[in-house]
Formats: sequence, C-alpha cells, structure tokens
Amino acid sequence: ISHLSLFLLVNKHKPWIESSYHGIITENTDAVLLDPPLVALDKDAPVPYAGEICGFHVQGLSAPFEAVVLNRTSGEGRLRARGPIDCERQREFTFIIQAHDCGTGPEGHAERRSHKAVVHVQVGDVNEFSPVFGQLEYHGSVTEGKVYDSILQVQASDQDCSPQYSQICNYQITSQDTAFAIDRNGHIRNTESLSFDKKSHYKIRVTAFDCGQKRAAQDAVVHIHVKPICKPGWQGWSKLVDYEPLMGSKLLFPKMHLETCAGSVSWIRTTVELETSGAGRGCDRQSYSERSLQKLCGASSGSTDLLPASSSVFNWTVTLVTDGGRDSDLTYRFDGRQAAKIPDWVVPQNLTHQFTITTWMKHGPSPGQRAEKETLLCNSDKTEMNRHHYSLYVHNCRLVFLLRTDYTQTDSFRPAEFHWKLEQICDKEWHYYVISVDFPVVTLYVDGVTYDPYLVTDDWPIHSSQIDVQLTVGACWQGGEVSKAKFTQYFRGSLSGLMIRPGKIENQKIISCLQACKEGLDITSLESLGQRIKVTHIHERMCCCVCDLCRCFGEDVCISVPDIEAVVMVMQPSEPRITITGAEHLTVPASDLALGLSLFRDLHIISTVTKSDGQTNTGDLKKVLKKHHKSALKEITHNLDYCDIMVLGEELRAGLESLELHHSALLGKHLEYVISSTGMSIYGVDSISHYTEVIGQVRYQSRQAVDSVRTFRLTCSELSGRYTSDQYTLQVNILHSEEAIEHVNHAIAPPKYMQIIHPTVIESNSYSIVVPAVATAVIVLCIAALLVVLLSVYLFNQPQNQELIHTHTLPEKQADCDGSSLSITVNPLEVRQTVYMLKQHKTP
Repeated sequence: ISHLSLFLLVNKHKPWIESSYHGIITENTDAVLLDPPLVALDKDAPVPYAGEICGFHVQGLSAPFEAVVLNRTSGEGRLRARGPIDCERQREFTFIIQAHDCGTGPEGHAERRSHKAVVHVQVGDVNEFSPVFGQLEYHGSVTEGKVYDSILQVQASDQDCSPQYSQICNYQITSQDTAFAIDRNGHIRNTESLSFDKKSHYKIRVTAFDCGQKRAAQDAVVHIHVKPICKPGWQGWSKLVDYEPLMGSKLLFPKMHLETCAGSVSWIRTTVELETSGAGRGCDRQSYSERSLQKLCGASSGSTDLLPASSSVFNWTVTLVTDGGRDSDLTYRFDGRQAAKIPDWVVPQNLTHQFTITTWMKHGPSPGQRAEKETLLCNSDKTEMNRHHYSLYVHNCRLVFLLRTDYTQTDSFRPAEFHWKLEQICDKEWHYYVISVDFPVVTLYVDGVTYDPYLVTDDWPIHSSQIDVQLTVGACWQGGEVSKAKFTQYFRGSLSGLMIRPGKIENQKIISCLQACKEGLDITSLESLGQRIKVTHIHERMCCCVCDLCRCFGEDVCISVPDIEAVVMVMQPSEPRITITGAEHLTVPASDLALGLSLFRDLHIISTVTKSDGQTNTGDLKKVLKKHHKSALKEITHNLDYCDIMVLGEELRAGLESLELHHSALLGKHLEYVISSTGMSIYGVDSISHYTEVIGQVRYQSRQAVDSVRTFRLTCSELSGRYTSDQYTLQVNILHSEEAIEHVNHAIAPPKYMQIIHPTVIESNSYSIVVPAVATAVIVLCIAALLVVLLSVYLFNQPQNQELIHTHTLPEKQADCDGSSLSITVNPLEVRQTVYMLKQHKTP
C-alpha cells in the first residue's frame, strides 16, 4: 500500500472547535473564563496521533493571549494572558484561534487544522483609583439674608475604566456644625440665612465617593464669602495711596470696580478731581519761579518777574510776608499794609500796545460795605502828579484793568478801564489770571478759560511829561498832590508769579501749561476705553485726590452713587545735597586783572542724595569727585534754578571793577543773568552742567587794583531755594610788586617762556595758609638773588654748551623763606646742577 493511501486511512479528519467564544479576564490577572469552554474534537480518535489534539494557535499581533492544551485525548484547553492586562488601557480584545492534531506520528507530520474561531475577551475592572477633585479650592459668594438652592458646584472624577468604579455616586461635607449641605451632584447650598456682620467668610471641606464607595484621597476646600446687602457704589479702592517722588505714573485705583447690584447699566457719567487744601498753586509751580515755568512751557523770553524769590540782587521782596509752609517760598501774602517798589532797572521799558500780565491770586470778599480799591500792580507818577498809567486792581469782587494811552498816540476818547465780574475773584481759592493786552482789546484768562469784560469805559489819553513813573506791587504809589508821598489802595490777599512782558501770549496751549501741573490725572490710553466712552474734562488741582463720582443705571431711574474721597500721600523725598568744590585761592599779578580773570575754571557742582543706611563725610565726597567711588552718596541728575556770586567785603567800585559774562555763554541754555556792584545772579531752570559751564566763563576785571585781596562767595539753589548748596568761597590774592618779578624773570630767561603758577597752599586739618603779598615779594627777591649767584658760578665752571631750554618748578618744600610755601617757575639756560644744589640745601 502506498504512503498516500496510508495517510488517508490514518488521519482522515480535521479537528473541530466552536465557531466563536466569549471570555472575561479580570485586570492584573492572566486567567480567561471562556464561554463555551475551549475543547477541540477529532473524529480520528482513538487513533494515536491522528485523533489527538496537540495545540491551539492564537492569531493577531496585538492579542496578548496564548492557549495551552490540558489533555491531548479529550482535546481540553485553556486561554490565558501572556502578561498583566490593564482595563484603563484597553477594555476588550478580539482575535482568531485554531486547533491542530498531532499528525501521523511523534514528529507531527501531516497534521491537520480546524476552522478559525473568533474569540471576544472583555477585561473586568478593579476599583484601584480614588476620586480626584478638579480643583483643590473653590470660591463662592452669597448675599446676606438669602437662602440659595445652589451656591456653587464641586466636581470630582475617577480614572477607573468601568461605570461602577469610575462614576462619582456621592459627595459629603466633612466639616462639623456648618450651615451648608451638598447633594450627590456636588451642588452646595446654605441651609439658613447668613449675616455679614456675624461672619463674612466660611471655610468648609468636601469629599467624594465613587460607586464602589472608595473615598477621595484629598478633600476639597470651599470658601464661601458673605456679601452685605447690595448698595450701588465703588468697591476695591483704597482711601490712602502712597506715592514716592520720581516713580513716574501710578495707578490710583487698579482694582476698583463699580457694584451695580445686578442692575442693567445704560449710561455712566464720571467726574474725577485732584485738589488740595493748601496753596492751590502746588506741585511744579511751587518748585520753579514763574519765569522758569514760562520757559519750560515754551513762552517767548523777555518776561519780568515782579515777585521773585528774595536775593542779594532781587531784594525788593525781602520785606514781604510769605504764606506759611515749606513749599510757599514764592507765595506772598498782603494784609493791607505791605507793598513793594520795583527798581527802575527791573521795570520793562518797551511796553507797547501789546503786553501780557500773568499772576496767581487768592482773594476773598473785602470788609465793609463800600470796599476800597485793592491794587495788585500799579504804574503811577513818582513825583508831582498822581496819574495812574496802568494798574490792575480788585474792587467789590470785580477785577479791573486800567490802561491810559499816551496823548502822542491818540487825541480822542479811548478804552481805558476793563471790568470783569467773576466768582473766582472772591472765592478764597487760588486761580491763575492772564491779562492779554492787544489794545484796544484786552482779554482775561482765568485757569485757562477766556472771559470778555462785561464793561469797558473810555477816558482821555494822558499828556506827555518828563515825570518819572514808579511801578509798585501790593499798593499804588502816590507821589504827588499830597504833603508826603505814600502807598495807597493796599491789596488784601495772596499773590505769586506776578509777571509782565511785552507781547501777548502765543496760544492757548502755553496758558494751559502755565497753570497746569505735572502732578495730575491722566488716562494712559483713550483708545482702550472703547468708542462709546468719552473723556470730556480732566480737572487738575494739585496734590490731594478727591474723586467725586456719579453714576446712572437703568433706562428710567437715575441712581446716585456716593462720592468717594481718597488721599494721595506724596512721601518725603530724600533731600539732595548740592556741593560746590574748586580752587579756594588764586594769586595773580595786578596787571593781569585788566584783561579779566576767570574765577571758576576748575569748578565742580554735584547734587547728591544721602542713603539712609550710612553717613557721608568730606572724604566720601572727594571719592565721588575724583574716583567716582560708590559710597553713601548717590549722584543724581537735577536742575538748578539760580546761582549767586557775592562780593564779600567792599562792593565793586563802579568804573574800576566788574564781573563780566559774555552773552554768547548763554546760547542754547535756559539761563539769564543780572550784575550789580554786590555780585552777579544767574537764574533759570537748567542742568547742573550748563550752570557749571556758564559760571566757568565769569571773569573778574579790575582796571586799577588797589586791594590786595578780593573774596567771592558762590551759592546755588534747587527748587527756588528749597535746597541750597554749601557756601563756596574763593579768595583772589593780588600781587602789586610786578616790577621786581619782571626784573628777575628777564634776568633768567626770555619772556616767552614765562609761566604763571598758582601759589602753593599748605593744607592742614582745620585751615589753609596762603602766602601774603608782601611776603611774596620778599621771597621772590631772596630767591632771585640766590639764583643769580648760583647761575654765575655755574656758567663760570661749565663749558658753553647750550641745550634745549627747560622749565622747572621748585618743590614746594624747598621754597620756605619765611615759614610759608611757594611754587616758583624759572627758566634758566641750564640749571640741572642748580636744582640739585637747591634740593640739598634748604633756602634760608
């Protein structure tokens, strides 16, 4: 019989299995429960090998299962996982399984396979994860007196794969004795009405359970805030706002919001004001003079300050009374008894039909039923007659400006008195007044707002005369038609920044700048407010913040929101220290003064702030100046507003002595200067470097020197005298024995090699010694004779070998004829040996 016939007789049938199976496996185990059980049958049984089941094949690369044969004769098998199964990763599997017999012999030749059966295996879940809250803290709010069905909802989740273990079936409040409850969906409600006064904040803890009753590993914290009964108004603002100088802009109310009590808002109107109860000029207007402010605001030059800070040059305000307070140095109070005459050299002489008067004024109602005129400014005859050429006065709470034209200009009735009746004139508040004259039209600006006169009266022009006029402030001068000249029509009130200048103010922008303030309200970006929001007016009034806010809600009912008031507290800045250093002594021949002597060539001015954690002495300051070493002083960039050069001792002699400054030194700078016999005043808001540059070009000129010593004192100011520098004193020693000096110099060297050296100063801990003029002459004669002798000996013993000419300066310790020290410049043809000999022997 052939092999083929033997095969057909021995292994004629394929194994048989079910067409499909359904199984369940619990995650993290390997045993699979199949339905029906895994059993393979073969009709060749009981033939050995051909009727036996040798194995099962699982087909599918992603199926993590395998099947093993438990009994070859019965065909029973078992399905198991090759590794742990994770339900959260995959909840079910589908794959193919086949059975095969043992073939015709032990080697398994000619085995036969069953048909393919589909196996579906589901993974059974294990409750291995606890519920987790979406956030660990929740916040909610309630209004006092109300009971809510739901204040807020907490939510937790579970990572288990089955609905039984992944769903949250219950929430629970774990805090004891609380007025809140929670349902199975996580909604928290209050079980009783709450009182804001009794308790405004509740903190409760909540846990969660899944449907397998597994509790959350970490509780959630719930904050319930109780709000008082709603009233429309502003919330989230501070009554006190601290502001540090030089910090720039600061948001006043960054967290402010308007509580509308859930009402609809259709239209809102807001008024914000910045005010102060002190001098209304405030801020930069108390830091700089009116003249300086006009330059800073871009007004043309030529203004005359009639009420400047008193100084050696501007001394007519020294008798006037200033208002109290450290920031009011430029504010003058008149009580009906003070007035000031303006010197003739100050009064502008080029007033035409166009000029401008500006001033700050605070004035109240005048006492009495028929009040007298109160004169702010008056230009009247100095003697003989009592004519008022122009004046500005207050009468019965009316502001009046008088202007009498000259008869040479016209011979007919012309407008002469311009009257304004305004509430601001007598409201006891500060206001900024600008009188712009463009004759015959006169315009008044009050706080930047234009007012036309309600009454204009005409008068005849004034006849020309040779009588001098007197300009006064605070009253009018009556020099004629009385037995004794006197002031009359005194002013009662406060003035500041009274200025007069030719020409009219250029534009409204300059007027607004003059009465404005850098400390003010600002909206950083109008575009961010939206198209429906408009800003119509921002009223700035100095340094204390009062916010007056009104709001309207709804279509028909307007609800007023209570005003709020906040105070902006400007912190005390670190006071700067202005230090002036330079040479303290100069010694020059009298002949050199005819051409002029630069007094302050090596001047240094710095403004420093002392840190709070240390003290500063003179040594620290020298490090700042010479080594730029960081110490307790921090150099800052500030502006000065004036520097005064005072002549100590006798005044400068007219026609013989003077201080000179070329006008070109002021080009490109905001500075001006005046000169008198007592010194020079340089003024204007400008940088320290510009002041140093200009002062360095001041020259002292003496055409006939008589004194042996001239002393000058320099002081500078910041913020109109609020901070002043130390007093820097310079002593100029004038040598009058020029003939002897010239004789010695000519005997030694040609004049073109002559070099002038400042006298050497011996510094001690408490004083400096300078060689007097007489002693200097004696020393020079002494040393000159010695040099002549030594030079003769040298030339006699040395060959005639001329070399390059050198200039030598004797060491200061060797020039000690009379106990003082002196540096001398000589110009010998060859004095190396001479110098050596001088070093070895101290000059007697």
